[in-house]
Amino acid sequence: MKNILSRFVLTVFILSSFYCFAWGLTGHRVVAEIAQHHLSSRAERKIRKLLENEKLAYYANWPDFIKSDTTGVWKETSAWHYVNVNPQKNFTQFKDTLSIQKAPNIYTQIRILSDKIKDKNASDTDKKTALIFLVHLIGDLHQPLHVGRYSDLGGNKINVTYFGQKTNLHSVWDSKLVEDQKYSYTEFANLLDIKSKDEVKQIQSGTLEDWLYDSHKIANSIYYQTPNDAVLSYDYNYRFEPTIERQLLYGGLRLAKVLNDIFG
Repeated sequence: MKNILSRFVLTVFILSSFYCFAWGLTGHRVVAEIAQHHLSSRAERKIRKLLENEKLAYYANWPDFIKSDTTGVWKETSAWHYVNVNPQKNFTQFKDTLSIQKAPNIYTQIRILSDKIKDKNASDTDKKTALIFLVHLIGDLHQPLHVGRYSDLGGNKINVTYFGQKTNLHSVWDSKLVEDQKYSYTEFANLLDIKSKDEVKQIQSGTLEDWLYDSHKIANSIYYQTPNDAVLSYDYNYRFEPTIERQLLYGGLRLAKVLNDIFG
């Protein structure tokens, strides 16, 4: 399966060069690399076996690459990358809104994928695919606009100008803010991954619902500070650089927690 996936990734990467993906290539690899640093020995051993000795970062973007597949095999997975939730007053209302959504979304699929990996009757091929998606989706949930409003499809309908380029708010947060830091993913991961053990434990605490609500609140702040037709430049990068760094770090540390729990 490794060779098949590798060839497919290369082909789709060429076809998908005009697409913007959550966190971009660099961002998802940063999340995966940070998680790799915090895997337990047991989890790392089992994951290495499933991924045939490749690291998490190798497959971190594959669930985005396959959005360009024209066979329709992966079409249903497009909805797994986000959940649209209009602004909620508090955590209870947010959690209630999550629970009534029936269509597949990032919330439902993270739980399903986790169960698939733990299923003793599932094949290694299915577990590997589930693991690859899970790595990616935990990253996605920390991109705040993947828990954004339904009315504008997570910022996709909010037009902005970014350094003179016409684009939309979602695209700015998906990739542009991360890529403009000009770090490789290993440089970025090493720069961010400096928390103490106690701080790491605190960041990893909470439930999936807590983490989604955390991103949702940040999304609401982004909306407030980025009206339609906003002109964005250096000041916008400066204002949100700490948020970008926080979310990438939190995504990586929480991904490690999820994987350690699954494979522990």
